[in-house]
Amino acid sequence: MSVLTETFELTNGVKIPKVGFGTWQTPAGAVAYQAVLNALKVGYRHIDTAKAYGNEADVGRAVRDSGIPRDQIFVTSKLPAESKSYDEAMADFESTYKKLAIDYVDLYLVHAPWPWGQAGQNYDQGNLEVWRAMQDIYESGRAKAIGVSNFAVGDLENILAHAKVKPMVNQIQYYVGFTEPKITSFSKANDILVEAYSPLATGGLLQNNEMASLAEKYHVSVAQLALRFCLQNGVLPLPKAVGQAHIEANAKLDFEISAADMATLNEMPDAAPDHFHNRTQG
Repeated sequence: MSVLTETFELTNGVKIPKVGFGTWQTPAGAVAYQAVLNALKVGYRHIDTAKAYGNEADVGRAVRDSGIPRDQIFVTSKLPAESKSYDEAMADFESTYKKLAIDYVDLYLVHAPWPWGQAGQNYDQGNLEVWRAMQDIYESGRAKAIGVSNFAVGDLENILAHAKVKPMVNQIQYYVGFTEPKITSFSKANDILVEAYSPLATGGLLQNNEMASLAEKYHVSVAQLALRFCLQNGVLPLPKAVGQAHIEANAKLDFEISAADMATLNEMPDAAPDHFHNRTQG
């Protein structure tokens, strides 16, 4: 289980556990609370939430109730994609801060470069306003690191051209068959850690025969193979799970995929359903 305690280091020296526990689509209330509590018991030390998920209060309560010292748990939340002004961003952060009630957020991300439903539209000016707020939140110490999510190369270039503090993370949709090479290589070239949401293509990879036979070779599940693939590409996976068995299995990643098999996986076509990329929020 050592992979849960291994870390990547962000540009400001903050250490971030290499595997996160995602809570997207995890129902608010008892389900989210119990899932996070169980994940922490298993050994996860990195929990990912967002205001848009509606479960920040449950995540915060689980962190407080876990009995684990606050500085040993890494918590990420996200600014709603619809917030595109300085004042909106500050107000939304205050709301997140109160809901979580855990003294500080380890990582705070801009959830998307455009409001949901307006994907691809240009919000460059709004994103610069938002980034000004993100920098002020960072300077206040209430967020130990800041970054973005769903940002393409142009969106990143817009921020980098004006930023006093560069984004430290870009959380994107990333899985075997869909590795966003342009965004990933640009992020890495600018010392921005790439995080993978939907690293199993929301289950789409689990029916893949080629993945299944490769997983069998390593005596692991398809999910474990897919998560290990992310790690070996230097990307931080954020698997989500509610059931105890999946929570535990997703943490067992202490095996090595050979260079030849990594090459095969990196060349695989996208196995997710056609509608998948149109509806995802991460």
